[in-house]
Formats: sequence, C-alpha cells, structure tokens
Amino acid sequence: MILAIENAIPAGEGTPIASSAPFTGVADRIVRRSLAKREGEYADEVRRLLDAALAVMRRCGTSSRPRVADIVAEAGLSNDAFYRHFKSKDDLVTAILEDGGERLRSYLAHQLAKEASPEDKVRRWVEGVLAQAVGDVAASTLAVMWNGGGAGAGLASGRHFASAPVATLLHDPYGALGSTSPELDAMLAAHATFGFLSDLLWEGAEPTAAEIEAVTGFCLAAVARRVPAPGPLSAPAPPSRIARGPSSAPASP
Repeated sequence: MILAIENAIPAGEGTPIASSAPFTGVADRIVRRSLAKREGEYADEVRRLLDAALAVMRRCGTSSRPRVADIVAEAGLSNDAFYRHFKSKDDLVTAILEDGGERLRSYLAHQLAKEASPEDKVRRWVEGVLAQAVGDVAASTLAVMWNGGGAGAGLASGRHFASAPVATLLHDPYGALGSTSPELDAMLAAHATFGFLSDLLWEGAEPTAAEIEAVTGFCLAAVARRVPAPGPLSAPAPPSRIARGPSSAPASP
C-alpha cells in the first residue's frame, strides 16, 4: 500500500498529482458514513418535534394553539433545530396530520388483515375509525383536528386528515363485494364515516354499539345502492339521529 502511494507521487515539480481510484472509494465511504449519521440525528430531531407538538396540543386542547417556543422546549431542542426541518408551525402541523394519517392507516391495515370476508373487513374498518372517539385518543385527535384547521390548504382543509389514506383500505373489500367503482365507493364511505367521527369528537361523545352497527350497514349497503336513478332525484327525508344511551363503544384495540 505504501509503495502504491509512493508511486503515485510525481517525480518532478509542476507535474500534476495523479488521481488514485482507491482514494475515491474511501472518500465515498466516509461521506456516506457521515451522511448516514447526520440523517439519523435529523430523523431523531423530527420525531422528537412531532411527538412534542402532539403532547403540547393535547395539553392545550381547543382553548389555545401551541407556540414554537412551547414545542421546542417540550422536545428539548433549539429554534435552530425546529427551523432546520420546518418552515413554520403550520408546516409542522401539516406533518403531524400526515403522520397521524399514516399511523391510523397502518393500524387499520393490521386489523383488517385479521378478517377473511370483505364484509368483516368493512366492519373492522368502521370499528377502528370510530374508536378514535373513544378514551384518551379522542382528546388527541380533536386537538390535532382543531390545530389543523389553522394550517391552511391541503390535508388540513375541509376534511378529516386521515380520510384519504384510510379510504384506500376499502378498495379491495369493495371490489370483492362487487363494486364497479371501489375507489369512489370507498371515498364516499370514508367521508360519511369520518364526518360522523368528527361530530362525535366535537360533541365529546363515544359511539354506541347501535351507531357502529348503523354506520357499518351504511358502508356495506353503499356498494349496492350506487344504481343510477331513472328520473330526477328527489330529496330524501332527513335521517333521525339514533337515540343515545350509556356508551357501549368497545375499547380501542
């Protein structure tokens, strides 16, 4: 090795130093190692900021919005660390919405995998979505939704933040049930289910067993109901709200 290095040294002054292939490989390995370390550190910072923001939002509820100073203090990081990853607090809130949607989708995918029939998959999907209004998770979900309402356009605008990613889990069950447009049917079912979830969260109520059954029946019937009407559409009678009794919602798995 020493001989190879010596042979690479030019004999006279003014002669350019020849490039050595092994040096390029060593440099690349060092750079990749340094970047991997930095990437791990940055990923840890982002995770700490997301978790800290969620904790502060949960404490603030719907009475006040957390400040960047509150979030970085909770995370044990600096303002420089915050702005290294996020342009603004709204940017962080949008990331929390995306993260929450991905986590819920992953959880529901695991639950649906336990069921064999498409009907049972739809039922498990409804139960999992409405479980977000049960117990401690309800306060966190409501706080994120409330803060997301001030994050501008995109995921936080006009619909529940998890509606779109979670709706995709219904594509296969709806296809198996005979839907000719499983993507559209899934989107409509998700809008209805997440709309009802939002109502429950704002009311501070948990879904009853009868309500879970009613939403499940609606989502299953949605596939068969998508038949074009032969004449002008008439306005349906407004549905009556199911009378509430003592909460009988199952505990969130």
